[in-house]
Amino acid sequence: MTGLKSIIDIGWNLDNSYARLPKKFFSSENPTPVRSPKLVILNKPLAATLGLEVQALESDEGTEVFAGNRIPKGASPIAQAYAGHQFGHFTMLGDGRAILLGEQITPLGERYDIQLKGVGRTPYSRGGDGKAALGPMLREYIISEAMFALGIPTTRSLAVVTTGEKVIRETDLPGAILTRVAASHIRVGTFQYVSQWCTDEELMALADYTIERHFPEVKDDNKPYLSLLNEVIKRQASLIAQWQLVGFIHGVMNTDNMAISGETIDYGPCAFMDTYDPATVFSSIDVRGRYAYGNQPSIAVWNLARFAETLVPLLHETQDKAVELAQDALSSFEELFNNNWLAGMRSKLGLFNQEPEDKSLIENLLDMMKRHNADYTNTFRALTFDKPEDTALACNAEFEKWYKQWQERRDRQQESKASSHQLMKGSNPAVIPRNHRVEEALEAAAKGDYSVMNRLLEVLSRPYAHSPEQNEYSTLPAKSNRPYRTFCGT
Repeated sequence: MTGLKSIIDIGWNLDNSYARLPKKFFSSENPTPVRSPKLVILNKPLAATLGLEVQALESDEGTEVFAGNRIPKGASPIAQAYAGHQFGHFTMLGDGRAILLGEQITPLGERYDIQLKGVGRTPYSRGGDGKAALGPMLREYIISEAMFALGIPTTRSLAVVTTGEKVIRETDLPGAILTRVAASHIRVGTFQYVSQWCTDEELMALADYTIERHFPEVKDDNKPYLSLLNEVIKRQASLIAQWQLVGFIHGVMNTDNMAISGETIDYGPCAFMDTYDPATVFSSIDVRGRYAYGNQPSIAVWNLARFAETLVPLLHETQDKAVELAQDALSSFEELFNNNWLAGMRSKLGLFNQEPEDKSLIENLLDMMKRHNADYTNTFRALTFDKPEDTALACNAEFEKWYKQWQERRDRQQESKASSHQLMKGSNPAVIPRNHRVEEALEAAAKGDYSVMNRLLEVLSRPYAHSPEQNEYSTLPAKSNRPYRTFCGT
């Protein structure tokens, strides 16, 4: 650790199980020290959950760790190798600007990766500088914490520090480093890398490690690697359904951005939909709409098929049989996703039981929302409080007919209207990270004012509170002739 000092233990309880896997899976790398780091935000509740001392993390020593200038006790820094299909094209990748410090073992015995993002070049940087700008790192902090509050599986953000240095993009931007916390950083792309460039024995080692870390309940199954595939499919079917239910658009669903754990990972050009439209795309690089909101379930299946391909050598000794087993497993995704999505939509409409016509009831509402440019979140929020007049569908005969059918549907269930209302309140967020609000916070932060972001984070931390102070954060942006666009922020 030349040039890097160890510090006293401030709650770090790090293990390095991934670094004990075959050496081809990673490179031992230290972060590049930065000039004058400054802590701009610390996730105190998350720090406490991890077993870390908040006051110590706010000290100069804590900031030095978040900047990569100091290595905490027990860390063994590595950059992970992986590959992936980016917009359908396969390429070698890896942690081009991230270093995994190790795995924090919490007081409850849980294991979480602690990764620094934006800490300089690694062997996988592919010509990049390995640095990160402040805006994209704060954006990931905001969106990932909002997703956590919404109850959606996600990586989380522990801290952001500025580096005191500039990064060169289209213009000079303030540099920053994000500390990301994840169940793990094992991706579909990790398996693709090992499948492409390593031995079957090394592939088995990765699969065994993944099972032990994320799916220990299947390790004694007769076909543990088939069970692994099935469990990953189940988690992704649930995750993508949850994205759809809140109008979240990931923006860059490459295979290297799909976590085996089932967490949402890599918040680049992500955004939340305002006006309901399945064709919605925000990412500036997704010019053909491959990763549009309505395409996310089918892209998830495509990514899972790439994962299944990597497991073929482990699924059966005969390749044809292995392929058959993989295809059978993949065929379950559609039903799993539909069941998750339909159950979620029933909850959004206050429905406890099932009726055959529910799907058409839901689809008719969504179709009207699309045709009348209705806001996705606010429409369900208005229905929650029986205020159809607050929607873009008000005074429409077709909607009035639908509204009557919905009321009759609710009346047929045993549960009371009050119970239905509570179900809807807990299923329909009052606030989401509105794109204009996120941009407002980032613009203020770029000028050194973090109060706008802190206020936004406070509001987003209780999305189902439906409190009066949230009203101003539910308003739509001013109309613009230019579509909202997001960027990867590399």
